[in-house]
Amino acid sequence: MNVLIIEDEPQAAQRLETLVRGLEPSVNIVGKLDTVKRAVAWLTENPAPDLIFMDIQLADGISFMIFEQCTIKSPVIFTTAYDEYALKAFKVNSIDYILKPVDKDELAAAFNKFKTLIRREADTTVLLSNIGQTIQMLVKKHKTRFVIKVGEHLKTVEVENILYFYSQDKTTFCWTTDNRSLILDYTLEQLEEMVDPARFFRVNRKYLVAAHAIQDIISYTNSRLKLVLKGSQDNDIIVARERVQEFKDWLDR
Repeated sequence: MNVLIIEDEPQAAQRLETLVRGLEPSVNIVGKLDTVKRAVAWLTENPAPDLIFMDIQLADGISFMIFEQCTIKSPVIFTTAYDEYALKAFKVNSIDYILKPVDKDELAAAFNKFKTLIRREADTTVLLSNIGQTIQMLVKKHKTRFVIKVGEHLKTVEVENILYFYSQDKTTFCWTTDNRSLILDYTLEQLEEMVDPARFFRVNRKYLVAAHAIQDIISYTNSRLKLVLKGSQDNDIIVARERVQEFKDWLDR
């Protein structure tokens, strides 16, 4: 069995190789690659391996970018330290993943699953199709700009220049880095689906904020947090108690 390892941490790659050889002594490790660029080049120039172990976060980007640049003809077992990458999608689509640090028993289970899924040619086709569907789910495109009407004019606002979105008097606004409040034709619920969750967090029913918009975080009553946002005169921006831990995890990336 020819196996390719795509992993940017040398120690993690070596540990994975050691575990794989321990479980499957006849395995031939055909390569260990650490970037999207090198992976794309290798997969373009070499025959498809029987199996690929692929870390999600690589040195030069997310490994899903590999699927956008070349055709993957091998089943993939993903390894990741980040469970926020829609891991439920992997289970729904019968693709396996292993959370780091890689555990021998989990690796053995993944190998057994792999062997079961590729016993028939049809299974391999279905598996590859499912990988493709999952990649599309995980590389969901987020909005990069909004078109906003200002008087008789239309202007574009880049998402990177938006500090936060907020709701007031049944109207949705965005506050920009140049200290302007602009009206949007979307609800906060719609915006929450449109923007990158790594960039914006819904702290309560009125605010969807970017991390760089936060000037101060203050401990508040009942284990809640109070935020001071750039340009905002609102003194009552509270992170609900049930969202505090999730908010802290979001900040601590």
